Amino acid sequence: MAVDPGEQRRPAAVSARGWGWRHASRRAWALRDVTFDISPGERVLLLGASGSGKSTLLHGLAGVLGGDEEGEAAGDLLLDGHPAAAVRGRAGLVMQDPDSQVILARVGDDVAFGCENLGIPRDETWRRVDDALAAVGLDVPKDRPTKHLSGGQKQRLALAGAIAMRPGLLALDEPTANLDPAGVVEVRDAVRALLDRTGTTFVVVEHRTEVWLPIVDRVIVLGHGGVVADGTPSAVLDADGRRLADAGVWVPGIPPAVPATPARPAGDVLLSGRGLAVERVRGVPVASGIDMEVRAGEALAITGPNGAGKSTLGLTLAGLLPPGAGELRAVGELARGVGHDPVTWKSRDLLTRIGMVFQDPEHQLLARTVRGELEVGPRALGLGEGETAARVDGLLERLRLSGLARANPYTLSGGEKRRLTVAAALATRPRMLVLDEPTFGQDAVTWAELVALLAGLRDEGSAIVAITHDAAVVEALHARRIELSG
Repeated sequence: MAVDPGEQRRPAAVSARGWGWRHASRRAWALRDVTFDISPGERVLLLGASGSGKSTLLHGLAGVLGGDEEGEAAGDLLLDGHPAAAVRGRAGLVMQDPDSQVILARVGDDVAFGCENLGIPRDETWRRVDDALAAVGLDVPKDRPTKHLSGGQKQRLALAGAIAMRPGLLALDEPTANLDPAGVVEVRDAVRALLDRTGTTFVVVEHRTEVWLPIVDRVIVLGHGGVVADGTPSAVLDADGRRLADAGVWVPGIPPAVPATPARPAGDVLLSGRGLAVERVRGVPVASGIDMEVRAGEALAITGPNGAGKSTLGLTLAGLLPPGAGELRAVGELARGVGHDPVTWKSRDLLTRIGMVFQDPEHQLLARTVRGELEVGPRALGLGEGETAARVDGLLERLRLSGLARANPYTLSGGEKRRLTVAAALATRPRMLVLDEPTFGQDAVTWAELVALLAGLRDEGSAIVAITHDAAVVEALHARRIELSG
């Protein structure tokens, strides 16, 4: 059913009646027996533990879950009384992974793409593009190649594309996860201004509830089996906050419990940078003049605004990009037997020396099952079946992935994918670990467990480099901070 562009801006009504979804490669239902109504213009914060089905529900509302070959549906999920899949375009969705929504090569064309598909006249389309880019604070030329944007900038781009369509339902999945603190407020306020102006129905998934509480009027909490709480923010979070926090929901005023692990004196230098410049496009540095050391037994946090070059620096430290200028030198035990220049090392040499966890988990998924993903590194090292199984089983248990061992990695939630890629990096027991947004998509329980795991690795003598906007991670790891200014 085509969506009439003239009706696009009318706030949508949402209805779920016993709705559920099960991915084809998973035994358990991602959601089951979900029932609720959302009136036109309501603003809803959707909460739940990692893996509770929040992203699946948003994909269902946008009609992009796929057909019978992708999975099995039950019950009804309706927009304005029609099956959501039959009115694609009525909902504007911003997904957890902004890369998956980048379609065209230039910023302006990408934002215009949805409007063009809705048949919006050209002049109106480009007015909307300008308005949307300004609203989300993406201050780049419209002809900027999308491949040159940082992860946080791509999130703003995806949001601009959704806003430009002026949908009846705006559905956002962790829209501020990779944004710097100023960007979080800017994007939240841009959404609030849009909702105030248009009355659009709004559903947002966000683990950090305090970001969106000022602009929502309802909270729905999903558990493994359906809706477990539904009401005003105060009725849900004040009255039932402790129970929800224990289940993994981020509840303001109830921080996750992280073991107190004061930092010990750092060990020997493993990696040293002097006058370092980093770049993804040859000859176009995104950060320069960096002097730094990575030491054994120490956590190092790389912070700074979006576009400052944090992820590029991480890839350079991991030996995956050559420095644009200056010197990056491995020393001591890290360099023993392989030389001082990480970018010249063979992939097998990197496995046990420097592990990398990318900002986007899907960029490093290789296998058809979760277990197979964890076996890739140990098998590349030539480990025996017994040692491989012992490592894999331990990581599956430690990172709460045992029940997903046979699942296709691409069917996991964003938080589960993040834990999987951390586990895959740990499977080869590298001396140094570089993690780009390590706590992305985690609920309060898995966040605390992941931070405790990294603190334990630090205390055992590994070097931990965390690229993060999460100030709580920096504090919990007692990390030494390197701030890139942008």
